[in-house]
Formats: sequence, C-alpha cells, structure tokens
Amino acid sequence: MAEEDAPQDRDPLDAAIRRATTHLLDRQQADGHWVFELEADATIPAEYLMLKRFFGKRDPAQEARIGRYLRRIQAQEAATCAGGWPLFHGGPLDISCSVKAYFALRLIGDAPEAPHMARARDAILRAGGAERSNVFTRATLALFGQVPWRAVPVMPPEICLLPRWFPFHLSKVSYWARTVLVPLTVVMARRPRPLAETGVSLRELFVTPPEMVRRWPGGAHAAEPWKTLFGLLDGALQRTQHLFPAAARARAEAVAEAFVTERLNGEDGLGAIYPAMANAIWMYHCLGVPPDDPRVVTAWAAVEKLVMDRPGDRPGDHPEAGETYVQPCLSPIWDTALVAHALLETGEPRAEAAVVRGLSWLLDRQVTDVAGDWADQRPGLAPGGWAFQYANPHYPDVDDTAVVVLALDRAQKQLGGAGPRLGRAVSLATDWVVGMQSKGGGWGAFDADNTHHHLNSIPFADHGALLDPPTADVSGRCLAMLAQLGHGPEHPAVRQGIDYLLAEQEPDGSWYGRWGVNYVYGTWSAVTALNAAGLPPEHPAMRKAVAWLTARQNEDGGWGEDGFTYPRCGGTHADADVRMGPSTASQTAWALLALMAAGAVDAPAVERGARWLLGQQEAHGGWPEEDYTGTGFPRVFYLRYHGYAQLFPLWALARLRMLRKGNSRRVVHGL
Repeated sequence: MAEEDAPQDRDPLDAAIRRATTHLLDRQQADGHWVFELEADATIPAEYLMLKRFFGKRDPAQEARIGRYLRRIQAQEAATCAGGWPLFHGGPLDISCSVKAYFALRLIGDAPEAPHMARARDAILRAGGAERSNVFTRATLALFGQVPWRAVPVMPPEICLLPRWFPFHLSKVSYWARTVLVPLTVVMARRPRPLAETGVSLRELFVTPPEMVRRWPGGAHAAEPWKTLFGLLDGALQRTQHLFPAAARARAEAVAEAFVTERLNGEDGLGAIYPAMANAIWMYHCLGVPPDDPRVVTAWAAVEKLVMDRPGDRPGDHPEAGETYVQPCLSPIWDTALVAHALLETGEPRAEAAVVRGLSWLLDRQVTDVAGDWADQRPGLAPGGWAFQYANPHYPDVDDTAVVVLALDRAQKQLGGAGPRLGRAVSLATDWVVGMQSKGGGWGAFDADNTHHHLNSIPFADHGALLDPPTADVSGRCLAMLAQLGHGPEHPAVRQGIDYLLAEQEPDGSWYGRWGVNYVYGTWSAVTALNAAGLPPEHPAMRKAVAWLTARQNEDGGWGEDGFTYPRCGGTHADADVRMGPSTASQTAWALLALMAAGAVDAPAVERGARWLLGQQEAHGGWPEEDYTGTGFPRVFYLRYHGYAQLFPLWALARLRMLRKGNSRRVVHGL
C-alpha cells in the first residue's frame, strides 16, 4: 500500500499532509538539497538569445525551443495582453518585455507578417511603441543598432573612480545594481557592434522613428528636484562624454574589469544573476579579452547553467514539443531552508531524516571566509551569512541567513543531536545579522543603511530599484530569528526591530512585502516575527492584521493578489483603487500562517482557507500555481518560484494540524 494511502489517513488533513510530504521528499537531490525552477517573464530568454546572436552563436534547435516558449506565453496571456507579453501571469502587456520577446522571435526567423507577430506589433504600437521601453531595453537595442545611444542615459566607467563623499558612489547602490552596472559602463562607453549581422530591423515597432525621438521615458517614482537636476546632468554628459581624458578612461575600465574578475564567482556567475553575467561577457569582449580566456569561458558557463529545458507536457510528445527558457538565477539555499521548515512542521520521521540531510548540505555553504561588499558599510564585522544561490560569497543574503538559522535552531530543539559545528554556524550568523541591522531598526537584504533615496531619481534608475533599503519582510525574518534564539526585548536589536515593524504597519493593518507579492507576504512576515517576539494576539497591531486578512479573503476561501498591488509611484502605501486577485496556493498558505501566528487558529477564516487548500491539492501531492508570487523589483520584475506552491501549503496545513492536536493554540516558532 502506498504511503499516501495509509489506513491512518482517514482524516482529509492527514491525507493531504502525507501526500504533500511524499511529493517534497521525492524532489530532494542526492546530496540532500532542494532546488526548484525559478521563472521570470519572457525578458531573460529573449535576452539570452540576443546575447548569443550578438556573438554569432547559433543553435537552431535551442532557438526553436525558446521560440515555442515565447509563443506559448504570448498565446496564454492573450486575454490580458492582446498579443504582447506581461511581467506576470494574468498581468497587462509590458512594453519592454514585449519588445524584447518580439525581437527574439524576429531573430529566430518569425516573419513580421505572421499572425502572432502582427498581433504583437499592434499591441506594442497601441501601448506607445518601442520608444516607451525602459533603460535596460534601450541599452540592448542600442547594442544592436536599433536605437541611437543617446536613448540611454550616460553612465561612464569613470563612476568607478568617484570618491565616497560624492553624491553617487557604487557603495551607495544595491548589490544587483553594482554587479549589473559596473561591466555595463564599459559596454556603453565602447559601444560594440554584433559580430554577425542580424538582418533584422525593429522600425515597425516605433510610433516615432527612433532617431527622431527626443524625450525618452523615465520612472514615475522619480522625485524633484533630483529628477530635474539629474536630467540636466545627463544632458551635459551626453554632449561631453567624448571629451573625457583617455588616461582616466583607461584607469576606470581597469577598475571595472578588476571588480568583475574578483567577483566572477566561477560557474555561478557575477552576482549569480543573469543580467550581470551577460554584461560581464560583453565587457570582456569590449576590452579585447579573447573568447578562450578562462574568464570568458567561465562567464559563458555561468550563463548556460541557468538554461532550463522542458520536455513536452504530454506522454508520447515528440522531442520537438519541448521548450527552453532561462532562469534569472538559481535558488537552492532559499528552497532548501524553506522546505526544511515545512517538513519539520509535519513531525514525520521520514521528513525529519530528510531535513537532517538538507541542513547538513546548508552548513557546508555558510560564507565565513569572504568579507563581501557589505563590509564597506560594516568594516570589521566577521562574515557568517548564506547566499541565495549555490555560491555568491561577496553577496550573502540577510533574509536567507535568518531562514537558515531558524531552521537549524528548530531542528536542534526538535531533533536533538546538535554538535559544535552547528552551534558555531548559528553564532557566526547571528553576529553577522545583528551587525547588518540598519539605522532605525530594520534590515535590508544584502547591505546595511543602503538608503540614499535620491539615487532612485537618476535617469538610469527608471525601474526605481537601485537601492536595498530596510524592508518589513526581511526585518521580520531577522527579528523572528533573534526571538526564536531566545533574545527578548532587552536585546537592543530586538527592541529596535519590534519598533521598526510596528512603525511600518500600513494604516489598513497590513505590511508591504518587498520580496513577495505583496501585502499578504509582508503581513505574514511581520506577524510571525511579532508573535515570536512576544506580542500577544490582543495587541492592536495583531488585531488590525487579522482584520485586514479576514477582509481580504476571497469568497472561495483562499487569498491572492497580483503584482499590481504594488503602488504605482513607489512607496509602501497601497493605491486607493488597489484590488486583490484570484486565490493562489502560496498566498493562501501565507495568510493562514499569519492568522495562526496572530492567535486566530480557530477563526472561520482559517477553516475556510484550509478547506480551499485541501480542495486544490493535486493527486501527486503538490498544488497548481501559474501565478508569480515572488518579487524581484516591484512593478518591474516578478518571479514564479515553482517550489512555493509545493512547500507553503504543506507548512500551513501541518501547522494547523499541530495546533489543533496540541494543548496550546500558540505558535512557538519564529516562522
């Protein structure tokens, strides 16, 4: 008899937990870790194809698979995009994503007059044309000669030489901006041309011919007077950049190259994120580094590691039915730590044994020997964090570190058998997280005090995400970690963390979610932390959170929201016309976990949410979810974590069972 059909599973909740547990255990890798697909929008597979074509690298079979992926997404999203491509499932057309996807299909060989291409072109023109594309899209188009370089704000390599006191300095922007921008400055200064002509023109996508466009778009978030000042500065640089001294340019390019090479990160890549990896390849090419140089070979290998080939979905499908897309990065540390929490919640011996293997794998990946870029703001602080990806030693993630420590500590208390290695790992990580706390009591993801908000108004920052300021979700995890480890309000970091979270609560009772979509995610992150820190269910902040979650529950019993609950002009306060979305498995699980942490275990909303999850579970034990419930940059870049719908519902249902069967209704864990 299969385990999921065991006689003891007479209760539907027990049966669902057992099936979901088996499903996750079947996904564990041989060395103990978990890693799920991480999917963004159509932009990155399109960019990957463009990168290869720039260097004359053609792979017709792979291009055909990428083409099938892009066309399927276009058809799947026709109801909301009318021929274009969105940033997330069910979202409206995004002009930049659509331009890149269209360009990639043209490079593959799709004819402009083909029906799907005509639909895409019409949709792009209705949205204002390719001249409405964002900065990074225009930079890519400029590389292929599709727009003039004046369409791209000037960011010369000399920014690498600016002193720390200058209004712009690399240490003042986020890690992702740093790793993407440094190699790109060289590329924009050198302005290389493709090694092989593409024979493709995108003039049909412009309402105004690109050479005649005088005012390229900026970000809606840009604030005065910075917007005007930086605009004037960019205009001056556009006119004078060719006058920069050759000696200073050579020195700046050498600094940029050294920065990239030091952080090349083997086959895990610069910053372990696709855009930075691709820009590194272009930079080395501009500097004359030969293709067989180990740096270039390594940079290409890192890019190829992100390629995801999918077979056809139906049994008996021809090999040509498969698709290929490119992941923005890989998420094994995050996935493994979260799965560990979900499996520990079940209390099943087979699940706990798997967690022990997963945590052993995690212990081997703690960064203890590299003082990364974060040390610029925290000199003398000993390293001790974990990255998000397989390896990224210069950029450990505070959020990942807190979640790993929470799992290690819980496993030690629940299973026993902790050795000195685990204790040392937790101690190092705790000291590092405490040291990374920003002024005001919050935590950012990768840097401390990365709050130079005026820089989000420079023309190059039209995405509004140049910085890594403290956020409620990351801060919640750090506070939860400290509280679970036994640190009370007498600990300065805990007291400041509580005060920060209480101050960040929105007037309606929710919290903004920076790294997950959105207010449901932020509210889960904050409420679980405040519960761990000792706030009772009767506290006004907890009551307001419960009221907000209850009011946002869908009629079917679940919860959901899409990427456009993020405020249009930045900030954390919801727009007046904000609307929630259809129920999803991961967001319903977050809502349930938040309600239980706030003391509402027996509330009707929890029962209805659990019933929705039970009704949505698939036969194999997981849950369906095409929605993008992860966030890269609000309103700009979203993520579909394929593991979220497999682990969070299990976590929520197992916790509900534990609380119902226990003598207490209080959640005793930090997460």
